[in-house]
Amino acid sequence: MSVSAAELTAKKCTACEGDTPAFTEEQTAEHLGAVPEWKLTDDGKLIRRKYKCKDFVTAMAFLQKVGALAEEEEHHPDLHLTGYKNVAIELTTHAIGGLSANDFIVAAKIDKL
Repeated sequence: MSVSAAELTAKKCTACEGDTPAFTEEQTAEHLGAVPEWKLTDDGKLIRRKYKCKDFVTAMAFLQKVGALAEEEEHHPDLHLTGYKNVAIELTTHAIGGLSANDFIVAAKIDKL
């Protein structure tokens, strides 16, 4: 059963502790369809999306919005700015060493920015 982007954006991130299991391949597959622009890394431990912004100012404004969203959700992605306008965002749940619902919730909310 796949999950929709609307279902994800209606949720709020919850704290994950070290004893929370990382998503299985099946759970990851069920959630990936809701965020089709996000790509699973080969090790299956994080999802990544790349953006090409118009210029440096636009890229920084976008990263500021992502940062504010991350603070609101209390789930923080790794943010990368290269070549002054190329943005990459990586999501993983560091506490469990893999993916959780939180990663997909934040990805879906970033997609709405």
